[in-house]
Amino acid sequence: MKLSTTVAGALCAAAVLAAHAAGEKPATQVRAEIPAEFRWDFGAIYPNWEAWEAGMQDMQRQMDAFAALKGSLSSGPAAVLKAYQAFDAIGKLQYRLYRYPQLQRDVDTREQAVAGRFQRMNALFAKFDTATAWFTPELLATVPEATMQSWLRETPALAPYRHTILDNYRKQAHVLDEKGEQLLSLAGPLNQAPRNIYSELSTSDIKFPSIKTADGKEVRLTPGNYAALLETNPQQADRAAAAAAHLATYGAQANTYAAIYAGLLQRDWFLAQARKFPSTLDAALNEHNIPRAVVENLIEAARAGSAPLQRYARLRQRLLGLDSYHLYDGSVPIFRSEQRYPFAKARDLAIASVAPLGADYQAKYRRFYDSGHVDVYENEGKRSGAYVAGVYGVGPYMLLNHNDTLRAAFTVAHEGGHAMHTVLSYENQPFVSADYTIFVAEVASTTNERFLLDHLLKNTSDPQERFLLLQHAVDGIVGTFYTQVLFADFELQAHQLVERGQALNTETLNKLYAGVLKTYWGDAVATDDFYKYTWARIPHFYNTPYYVYQYATCFASSAQLFKAMTEGDASSRKAATERYLTLLKSGGNDYPMAQLKKAGVDLTQRATIQAVVDQLDALVTQMETEAARIRR
Repeated sequence: MKLSTTVAGALCAAAVLAAHAAGEKPATQVRAEIPAEFRWDFGAIYPNWEAWEAGMQDMQRQMDAFAALKGSLSSGPAAVLKAYQAFDAIGKLQYRLYRYPQLQRDVDTREQAVAGRFQRMNALFAKFDTATAWFTPELLATVPEATMQSWLRETPALAPYRHTILDNYRKQAHVLDEKGEQLLSLAGPLNQAPRNIYSELSTSDIKFPSIKTADGKEVRLTPGNYAALLETNPQQADRAAAAAAHLATYGAQANTYAAIYAGLLQRDWFLAQARKFPSTLDAALNEHNIPRAVVENLIEAARAGSAPLQRYARLRQRLLGLDSYHLYDGSVPIFRSEQRYPFAKARDLAIASVAPLGADYQAKYRRFYDSGHVDVYENEGKRSGAYVAGVYGVGPYMLLNHNDTLRAAFTVAHEGGHAMHTVLSYENQPFVSADYTIFVAEVASTTNERFLLDHLLKNTSDPQERFLLLQHAVDGIVGTFYTQVLFADFELQAHQLVERGQALNTETLNKLYAGVLKTYWGDAVATDDFYKYTWARIPHFYNTPYYVYQYATCFASSAQLFKAMTEGDASSRKAATERYLTLLKSGGNDYPMAQLKKAGVDLTQRATIQAVVDQLDALVTQMETEAARIRR
């Protein structure tokens, strides 16, 4: 008998409520049927779209008022203060205007009306960038640094802006005059061309092949299906066929990808020269005053410390019983577990694990999870992955796609670290210094992951569970440290080829990437020719050059901070914890290297990076011990 729509809907809703009551993942992917407590509440940003539209109009008025300040900065500290306060007011409004459509777009990418509003907002922001291009050149041209220093001393109200103002003078040698800055701002959309072309080629136009696996199933090798096959398929031949076919998709378009990447590298070199930087690396690091030695030291130390990485590959080969080990064997589990981590359990474990950070931190952490700012489960049209996005004056919003796995539990801890970093920064910093840099952003997230690992290891004696936890930690080092340094190594060398005026084509890029793979993995991984095309499928290379190294530096920083907070006598642990919490509370009130040094980390020192290498070596040794216990 066919149920009526009303009855069927009622039964579906009843099933959802029953699953919710049992603390289980909802059986539905229809967003409206997922309990509200697992969905974002946007009301704290704007009550409705009418209010958002009013905000767009308000921003236009504030932009016009800001433009009227042109020519006033040299008149005195009051004028400078007025301009910065106006910048703050517009900045706070921008957060709300941006997040309101962006967050709603991300939970239903099919909604075209939201996408249209998001595009309107981006256009208004681009207009603002051009309309304010006069500000920094005027400040630097009409107010000498010595004069500004005296204004800062004599005007207490300017104190919150001290770091931001003086940073303009630090960068002065690389700031153009008003006409030059306006010209570069007009080129902004053009500068996005390589990124946009890459996105269309790699998403809209790409045609992924299908393969038939040993069990007779046909799998279309989209990025998601490809990753899932490598993680779940026990047949090495299937994994090999999938890797060859997936990478061949990029290889077939390699000349086009090479042309796009060459254009991006030339763009970066043009911008570096336009601003009088000796290299693209110097240009990229200047924004946050990062010394070249950080990147150079990172690459040198990771290259020299590749032995534990290769040792892990050989351990995996032995435990998997493979005659040869390949990169496509790196995701398949050695042992499997039936342990599940429903969201409520993962959340409670994450909160319990950070007890060393104090009761106040834990209380704020729990309040965040009760705030209506966590979107937990996958639904139709929702974007993949996980992130935390802040709205100053409102707080952080966390996106998850929780699926009850161990990896998902660590994602809860990881994103929770970002959320608490944002909470503490917003609580303790004015708007101008509330936004922390990418250079320190992953410190809080990876530190919280380390706390969760430690908590789980202390609460299980089962050798298989312990092995899986240790493997997760090792895979984190491989993915977040070594792989990201390998990527950084490649893109630095690629940029240097352009800086030296050398030819850049498919053959050059293939040879460069294959060489970097060999440097890090050595003979522990068999050489597969198709992996030379990997450079064509890494979005970061095209979207955010000189970005990936920061994952590795953050990981190294969190490793050192965690060790200081959990080892040694009680007094030293307490002092280290206070320094760490101060780091989280400091937002962007200083250069990130200075912030980390205050917390106890110096990334210019080789020992800081070597600590990660040593940690991997120790974890692999622990894995060998647990594996031996399992096999007895």
